[in-house]
Amino acid sequence: MIPARTPSPLAFLPSTVVFMGLGWGGLFTLLNSTEPTLGPRWLFFFLVVVAFTGTALPVVSFINYRFPGEPPATVRVIMRQALWAGVFAGTLAWLRVGQVLNLALVLLLAAAFFAIEWFLRLRERARWEP
Repeated sequence: MIPARTPSPLAFLPSTVVFMGLGWGGLFTLLNSTEPTLGPRWLFFFLVVVAFTGTALPVVSFINYRFPGEPPATVRVIMRQALWAGVFAGTLAWLRVGQVLNLALVLLLAAAFFAIEWFLRLRERARWEP
């Protein structure tokens, strides 16, 4: 049986380009051509999540490749971790618009996202597979 390995960061290059192109290009277009009404505001938050997911994807894949865990991270795990970064950035933007963002809340949210991911990875490690 061939042992499972974490995919190479180069394997995520096409999805990184797509996510970053859609996210950052969409944000550029949205900010330069619309007014902040209800529809574009929700589109802004969606594009923030997409843009930061694409930005975090090569970083997350490299960290998982360089420091493999047990079990090794799969494509789903790496995409989930990059999506956590995008959701974190979108949440921070949403809280900033509401003028309730502060350092304590940033640290609390970061700790909550890290804890959720840690518990998910712990669950994957604890699953018995013959």
